[in-house]
Amino acid sequence: MTQYELFAPAPKGLEPLLAEELSALGAHNVSETRAGVAFSGDLKLAYRVCLWSRLASRVLLTVARFVAATPEELYAQALLQPWEEHLAADGTLAVSCQAVRSQINHSRYAALKVKDAVVDRFRERCGGRPSIDVERPDVRVNLHLDKDQATLSIDLSGESLHRRGYRSEGVLAPLKENLAAAILLRADWPQIAAAGGSLFDPVCGSGTLLIEGALIAADIAPGLQRPYFGFDGWAGHQPELWRELLQEARERRKAGLARLPLIAGRDLDSKAIRAAHLNADRAGLGGLLHFATADLAELRPPENMQERPGLLIANPPYGERLGERDELVHLYGRLGENLRRHFVGWKAAIFTGNPDLAKELAIRARRKHSLYNGALPCQLLHFDIEERWFFGAQKDQRPAAPAPPLSDGARMFANRLQKNLRQVGRWAKKNDISCYRLYDADMPEYAVAVDIYGEWVHVQEYQAPDTVDAAMARRRLKEVMAVLPEALSVAPEQVFLKVRRRQSGTSQYRKLQERGQFHEVAEGNCRFLVNFADYLDTGLFLDHRPTRQLVQEMAAGKRFLNLFAYTGSATVHALKGGAASSLTVDMSRTYLDWARRNLELNGFRVDDRHRLLQADCLAWLEQAKGSFDLIFLDPPSFSNSKSMSGTFDVQRDHVVLLRQAVALLAEGGVLLFSNNLRKFKLDREALSDLDIEDLTAATIPKDFARNPRIHNCWRIKVRKA
Repeated sequence: MTQYELFAPAPKGLEPLLAEELSALGAHNVSETRAGVAFSGDLKLAYRVCLWSRLASRVLLTVARFVAATPEELYAQALLQPWEEHLAADGTLAVSCQAVRSQINHSRYAALKVKDAVVDRFRERCGGRPSIDVERPDVRVNLHLDKDQATLSIDLSGESLHRRGYRSEGVLAPLKENLAAAILLRADWPQIAAAGGSLFDPVCGSGTLLIEGALIAADIAPGLQRPYFGFDGWAGHQPELWRELLQEARERRKAGLARLPLIAGRDLDSKAIRAAHLNADRAGLGGLLHFATADLAELRPPENMQERPGLLIANPPYGERLGERDELVHLYGRLGENLRRHFVGWKAAIFTGNPDLAKELAIRARRKHSLYNGALPCQLLHFDIEERWFFGAQKDQRPAAPAPPLSDGARMFANRLQKNLRQVGRWAKKNDISCYRLYDADMPEYAVAVDIYGEWVHVQEYQAPDTVDAAMARRRLKEVMAVLPEALSVAPEQVFLKVRRRQSGTSQYRKLQERGQFHEVAEGNCRFLVNFADYLDTGLFLDHRPTRQLVQEMAAGKRFLNLFAYTGSATVHALKGGAASSLTVDMSRTYLDWARRNLELNGFRVDDRHRLLQADCLAWLEQAKGSFDLIFLDPPSFSNSKSMSGTFDVQRDHVVLLRQAVALLAEGGVLLFSNNLRKFKLDREALSDLDIEDLTAATIPKDFARNPRIHNCWRIKVRKA
C-alpha cells in the first residue's frame, strides 16, 4: 500500500507518550516534534490511529510542503495541488490554519487564501465548486505555517479525537478525554488492571477518568463509537478497509469486557453522578461502572474493593478562586487523612493544579509528571500508600489558630465600603439599578472589586503583582471577607469570591466548578440569571449596562443581530425594546442554553422569529447572508479556542471583522461595536468610508467611573453617498 507522511497533534506534555503509542500501533519513522508526533505508514495505519489512539488530537495526512512567505505564494502553491483527487466538485470543504513564526501571521486570512485556491481550481477544471461547511465537511484541509514553511494536510479525524462520542452535551468535564487517558497511562493503570487491581475516583465528577480507565482495561478502541471521521467524505477513503478494522475492534471489545476490573466513583454532587451514569451508558459501559454520592469526609474503599486494592485516581478542584484556598487546604488534608487510614496497600495518583497543596496529604510523592490541562501547568503526583511514606500524620488533630484581629487597614476598608454604599448605593437606588459596582480597588492595598447583585455580593480579587508578598495578600483577602458581611449587612453565605487573572484565549469562559446555582437579578425592565460560583464571570457584564439600554432604545421594529452573544443579555434588551426579529450567535452551547433561559425568563420564546445559533462568529461572518437593522458586536480581545481555526486578535483583526459585519447592515442600519482591550486603537483610516461615532464615554456608567477604560464603544453606520 501507498506510504503516507502523517502527523498527530497532541496536548502539550503528551508527546513522549504519544510517540510510544504510535510505535505500538505500527507507525514508522516516529519523531516527536513541537506539539505532536510525526510518523509514516499506510492508510490502514492511519485508520488504526484514528480508531485506537487515546492521546492524539487529530491525524493529518500530508498533501504538500512548500515555502510561502506571502499570501500570493501561498495561493499559487495551493492552486497547483490536485484537490480533485481528494474531493468532489459538489462536495463540502473547510480549511483550518495554524501560523507560527511566519511572515503570514493572520491564520484566518491564510486559511481563506487556501480555500480560494481550492475553489478556483475546481471552478477552472470542473465548472463547479465545493461549498463550505465548517461543521462536518467532506474534506477538512489543514494548513500549518512555521517559519514560512507551509504544510497542507487532509484532516482524517475531522474533529478532535478526544471527542469519543460518550460525553453528554452540556455536561462539564474538567479533563479532556485524551488528557484523562494520559494520566491513567502515567499512573500505570494498564499494568494494575492486568493484575486484577481496582480503580477508584473519590471526586469523579462526570466520570471521565473512570470511563477512560474502563476503555483501557477492557481493550476498547476509544474511537469505536464516534459518529463521524474526517475521511468519511474523502475521495481516498477505503470503506472495506475501515470496516475490517471496526470489526476487529468490536471483537476485542467483547473479549475485553469479560475481564473488566472493579471500577467505581464517588462525588458529593448528585448532578455529577447522574452525568457519570449517563456518560457510562453512552460509552456502552452501563451497569459495569459503579457511581454513588458520598462526602470526601467519609472516604472509604467500596466494600467490593476491600480485598482488591488498586489505583485511587483523583483530580481535585484547582482553586482558581482564591477564596477557596482555605477550603482546598482542608480538602487535601481530609483526603490525605483518609488515604493514610483506609487505603494502605493502594497506589494513588493525584492530578493537581495546586502542587503546593500536596504537602497537606502528609504522604511523600514517589514520582511526578508535569502535564497541562489546557494552558494550565499541572502535576501528576504518584503515591504508594504505605506507612513508610507518611509524615506529620498527627497534624490534622492540631486546633486551628484563632483568627487575628482586624488591622487598621481592614477597618479603613470597611469605612470605604460604607461610604461608597451611601454614595453609589443612593445613586443606584434612585435610578432603579440593583446590580452595580460598589468598590473597585479604591484602596490599592485591598485590590478587590465588590459588585452588588441585588441581595448578593460578588467579590473579585485582582491577581497581586510579584512585588506583593503572597502571605500579606492572603491576609488582606481574609480581612476583606471578614469585613464584608457586617459592613454591607448581608449573611456570609451571600458573599462569593473569585480571583481575576490575566486571561488568554477563552479561559474567561471556562467553568471553574459545577455547582449549577443560578440567581435571578433585575436590570431595569429585564431579568437575568447570574452564576457566582461556576464561571470566572457571572453572566452579566455590569459595565455594559448603558450599552444594553441603548440597544433596547434603538430596537423597536428592527431586525437584530447579536454576535459573540455570551448569555444573550443584549438580545433580551432588544426584544424588550420591540425588535421584530433576532439572531443570537455564540460558539458555546453552554452560553446559548443560558441565553435561552434568559429569554424565557423575560417571556420570550426561541422560534423562527427569534433564533439562537451555535457557531464560530468569525467563520459564520465569512459566509453570512441576510440583512439586519441593528447589530451588536462585542468580540473577545483575543481567542485561540480549539473550536475555531486560527486565532483572533481584536486589534489586529478588527478592520476585517467590522467590514464583514457592516456588509450585513440594511440601508440605514447601525452597528454597535464594543470591546474591552484597554489599549485598543480603532483604525479610522482603514474605515474612513464609514460614519463612526465614539460612544465610550457615554456608555461608562457612574459606578465604573474609576475605571473609564473598562470598555470601548462605537456607533458605526454606512456613510451615505
